[in-house]
Amino acid sequence: MTVTSTDPPVRDVVEKHRFDEARLHAWLRERVPEVGGRLDVKQFQGGASNPTFLLTGEDGARYVLRKKPPGQLLSSAHQVDREYRAMKALEGHIPVPKMRALCEDADVIGTAFYVMDYLQGRIFRDASLPGMTPAERGAIYDDLNATLAKLHKVDFEAVGLGDYGRPGNYFERQVARWTRQYRDAATDPIPAMDALIEKLPARIPSDQSVSIAHGDYRLENVMYHPTEPRIVAVLDWELSTIGHPLADIAYNAFIWRSHSPSWGSLDGVDLKAAGIPTEAEYVAKYCERTGRKEIEDWPFLMAFSIFRLASISQGVYARTLAGVLASEREAINGCPPLAEQALAILEGRE
Repeated sequence: MTVTSTDPPVRDVVEKHRFDEARLHAWLRERVPEVGGRLDVKQFQGGASNPTFLLTGEDGARYVLRKKPPGQLLSSAHQVDREYRAMKALEGHIPVPKMRALCEDADVIGTAFYVMDYLQGRIFRDASLPGMTPAERGAIYDDLNATLAKLHKVDFEAVGLGDYGRPGNYFERQVARWTRQYRDAATDPIPAMDALIEKLPARIPSDQSVSIAHGDYRLENVMYHPTEPRIVAVLDWELSTIGHPLADIAYNAFIWRSHSPSWGSLDGVDLKAAGIPTEAEYVAKYCERTGRKEIEDWPFLMAFSIFRLASISQGVYARTLAGVLASEREAINGCPPLAEQALAILEGRE
């Protein structure tokens, strides 16, 4: 098995994300005594949403802190408390890190945050999985598929997430939510977004399936074992809720249609030679694992997923312009091309 680096790059905490490390240490020692008498704080590089930090205790034990970003935030965004709750509830059901502590008191470091155990493993940023054999690639995509199917079969009420979201009418509520988020962050007019806002509600399928929905399930948001094609942690639960399983599988399958290397793309890859399944094969395997015979209106599901991603992209762009983004990427708005693609899929032009 080809092994890539298992330690993501870190740096000193950037100025706009600094906080009182001594106060954090005092708070953490009360809840995680193993941290000991010294705490070293570094910031993980990258990340456009919630700033994430590596904490190293006196004995070398490592933890991860994830917090809300500074500045004025969009409604219902950056909910680290929900991330913590979801992963805490799912321990033992699907691979997640061990949750250590949640702090909702902004006086400690300036925003809400949580701390979890640090895990060593591989996160694949390039969806084409360069340097691997076809068998390795196939196994990595297969476990991505199997883990999502396993998540969707979890009894959310039995694990204490019965009130984590409102069952039913998921797409109606989501279209409304992402419409609001888009309009709250709007800069220049985007006609394709206006068209999607008008057309999507009329295409919502009748299927009212309910499950835990991760909301951002993709290759880059899971961690694999250092040497095996096995997921050891599903990460980035910020957008999770009680929702519709087909929203997750459609969003996951967007990798086959994405043209953005930074988000992930399979453009130019000979899938058969690479050992990577096609979109249809991947979705069929998911249906087999979840006992689903058919999927109603796949174009709607894909268009909705891209619409939601377009709305998120608009929010990232607006925050970049405002100077409060967790990373230091260039201010490029990904919303317009995503909206055009979603509209083309919805109208049967792609």
